[in-house]
Amino acid sequence: MAAAKKAVLGPLVGAVDQGTSSTRFLVFNSKTAELLSHHQVEIKQEFPKEGWVEQDPKEILQSVYECIEKTCEKLGELNIDISNIKAIGVSNQRETTVVWDKLTGEPLYNAVAAPVSPGPSDPVAVVPSGSSVPAAGTSSVWLDLRTQSTVETLSKRIPGNNNFVKSKTGLPLSTYFSAVKLRWLLDNVGQVQKAVEEDRALFGTIDAWLIWSLTGGPNGGVHCTDVTNASRTMLFNIHSLEWDNELCKFFEIPMKILPNVRSSSEIYGLMKISHSLKAGALEGVPISGCLGDQSAALVGQMCFQDGQAKNTYGTGCFLLCNTGRKCVFSEHGLLTTVAYKLGRDKPVYYALEGSVAIAGAVIRWLRDNLGIIKSSEEIEKLAKEVGTSYGCYFVPAFSGLYAPYWEPSARGIICGLTQFTNKCHIAFAALEAVCFQTREILDAMNRDCGIPLSHLQVDGGMTSNKILMQLQADILYIPVVKPSMPETTALGAAMAAGAAEGVGVWSLEPDDLSAVTMERFEPQINAEESGIRYSTWKKAVMKSMGWVTTQSAESGVP
Repeated sequence: MAAAKKAVLGPLVGAVDQGTSSTRFLVFNSKTAELLSHHQVEIKQEFPKEGWVEQDPKEILQSVYECIEKTCEKLGELNIDISNIKAIGVSNQRETTVVWDKLTGEPLYNAVAAPVSPGPSDPVAVVPSGSSVPAAGTSSVWLDLRTQSTVETLSKRIPGNNNFVKSKTGLPLSTYFSAVKLRWLLDNVGQVQKAVEEDRALFGTIDAWLIWSLTGGPNGGVHCTDVTNASRTMLFNIHSLEWDNELCKFFEIPMKILPNVRSSSEIYGLMKISHSLKAGALEGVPISGCLGDQSAALVGQMCFQDGQAKNTYGTGCFLLCNTGRKCVFSEHGLLTTVAYKLGRDKPVYYALEGSVAIAGAVIRWLRDNLGIIKSSEEIEKLAKEVGTSYGCYFVPAFSGLYAPYWEPSARGIICGLTQFTNKCHIAFAALEAVCFQTREILDAMNRDCGIPLSHLQVDGGMTSNKILMQLQADILYIPVVKPSMPETTALGAAMAAGAAEGVGVWSLEPDDLSAVTMERFEPQINAEESGIRYSTWKKAVMKSMGWVTTQSAESGVP
């Protein structure tokens, strides 16, 4: 019986999915995209000062080893031969910055991460004078108090505005991206300064740190990143696909510490795991896929056509729209970023990216601050009881409004209340708020691209809420399509790894990707009703503005 099971399995591909709160290793059947097994380990975030977020790079690396080891054990229990794992891909939290010693393999400081999304009293992002508004892609991560003074100093050195940075990178000058974090480390951490002077320092985002470590570390580790992660550093020219000399001079970053930039799908190196760890079973397996998490989800959702878009619903929402082989620069506060480059000789594809600041966070606020639900899952039950907000609208502008409004004076409001309104209506209005905010970002994308979306592909934890998905279809007035296999980020990394030249176990041809089944939500209201609800939402948004002065908005004082 076991032998028969082995016989029907195609080649397997593993994926490391390293996020802000946990690490996972997942193994897929490359012929069916079926998830066979996985393991997850939570990782700690450290907050040494207000507005500072750090993680231990060694803990992150150890969590990867542990996840690989445990997943291999689980596969063994299922009588699946782990020698059938032919490749490994990496998907990672983007922008988080690591500097380490190439001789010892020791990090020279903690990984500098972006602050997580705020509570009601957290400070709103400060826009440096002379710079444009922060981009929508920064709106769910907010102000990094550690590096804000660095940004203000840099912004004074740009004549006129920050188009110098944006025209090359697609990004605004912001505390969010890696270059500013790296500049802070070089200015403030003696060990980093000394290692750079002594030619011992290497810089990378989490993907580069993991690939270098997993391919040997000090003993021949490969120091590389892919184009999607490089495009989030503010040092990478998204047109030439190279580190930009002028940007490195502007940020005063020595180019010798930067990783080599590779495509998202090619063999970077082979796994070389410490023999003190049982996970040495995967030694010699090629690491051949690398994508930043949002790009990985775009690939996992198979958004390979110009104009296809996906939305990931988490604490906030991340929306990416494939713009094909052309860079589209937004007039509405969205980011221009590299979507993927699936092979050394394959073309690069670009994307517009925007984010909704408060999505799942509003459900947590109802649970933790108002106490009207005991668990996040209860929101669907409450909303289902009434099936309407009964004219109640909830604008969760807890720390101001971001794209497309950029209004720091706004604060959250619940309006349209009557004596009939109860907690079920407020729960329904909270779900609607996520959908209305998504429509605002997608409207901005439509205006920038000139291509109205025919449907929206979705993933992330909140997509298990069927009322939310139906509301999203109604409010966008287009179908919402959800894959039955929710692990799209890890799947994207696995697809890139399995499709790499020299591996060749995963086909990215559309006809070969039909194994993934989809759940489809069609609009169930007419276009007129959808439009009326959206225009009423916009009226509520206007009511949320002007609650605080600019000075108090910047300081976070209500």
